[in-house]
Amino acid sequence: MPIAKGYAATDASKPLVPFTFERREPNADDVVIEIKFSGICHSDIHQARNEWGNSTFPMVPGHEIAGVVTAVGSKVSKYKLGDRVGVGCFVNSCLHCERDLYREQYMPGLVGTYNSVEVDGVTPTQGGYADSIVVQEDYVLSIPDNIPLDKAAPLLCAGITLYSPLSHWKAGPGKKVAVIGMGGLGHMGVKIGAAMGADVTVLSQSLSKKDDGIAFGAKDYYATSDAETFKKLAGSFDLILCTVSAEIDWNAYLNLLKVDGTMVLLGVPENPVPVHAFALIGGRRSLAGSMIGSIKETQEMLDFCGKHNITPEIEIIDIQDVNEAYERVIKSDVRYRFVIDIASLAKD
Repeated sequence: MPIAKGYAATDASKPLVPFTFERREPNADDVVIEIKFSGICHSDIHQARNEWGNSTFPMVPGHEIAGVVTAVGSKVSKYKLGDRVGVGCFVNSCLHCERDLYREQYMPGLVGTYNSVEVDGVTPTQGGYADSIVVQEDYVLSIPDNIPLDKAAPLLCAGITLYSPLSHWKAGPGKKVAVIGMGGLGHMGVKIGAAMGADVTVLSQSLSKKDDGIAFGAKDYYATSDAETFKKLAGSFDLILCTVSAEIDWNAYLNLLKVDGTMVLLGVPENPVPVHAFALIGGRRSLAGSMIGSIKETQEMLDFCGKHNITPEIEIIDIQDVNEAYERVIKSDVRYRFVIDIASLAKD
């Protein structure tokens, strides 16, 4: 089996360490990818530290993967050697129902890029904090030529996580969209929403990132620590995207929706958040959720970002600095997404 080098969590209470492991043998429909860059998602931290209670170890995190094709199976038709490609949050699925043909995000049998098990039911999947990966071709994405690989990596999770609800709820000209939080997810929501033609407002705890928000395309920027914000903006928005995992008062934000407006949850608070019926029924409002997107939708997102020259704001780090980066993510001390240069593995 192919040998890969990377960094892994070996225990929920320990830092990530260098790790050598076996990738599965490529099949006829598989693509072998040399990983160049891997983004750090907050969910990597949750899973590496078993904060969701479903972690298996050793675990190589990473589901924002950008690299180059180094080998293809005999039945592969979509990719060739040297192609610039990406891999997102899942690498296979059950294929037992019609919806699976579209590789939807909400289907049974989804195989996560890491902390999951291959379709054989035995082999653990390992993610992008490594120098290579083997993926079935239908779950590989093509990266537009004008998007650098380092900046492409976060699009495979942060980008699609915002593009999917913006597309599904038809953000565009004439629509007022609010983005709660201006972090790794939120700043992509501002950029993509603005490129779709929507009127975008950022709702952040403070005004410390206001200049950035306006530069990314937001029309307005408000501090949620100011109680006047909720009075001024009551009934203002068609769509609100909540990117934060903090336990905020969803009722207060629901009251910022217009009649028939929708608030979409993208972040996952640690504890349940109470919602009062009056926050919904008074304006026929909806509270919804969204999680990443289908393979088809992810390719649409990459092509959209290529067409509009949309890329995330990133800070590149060596893999040896991943544990420090985790602590900085928790403190929101990054503008706006860490990306690991996998070439730095050679230093170990």
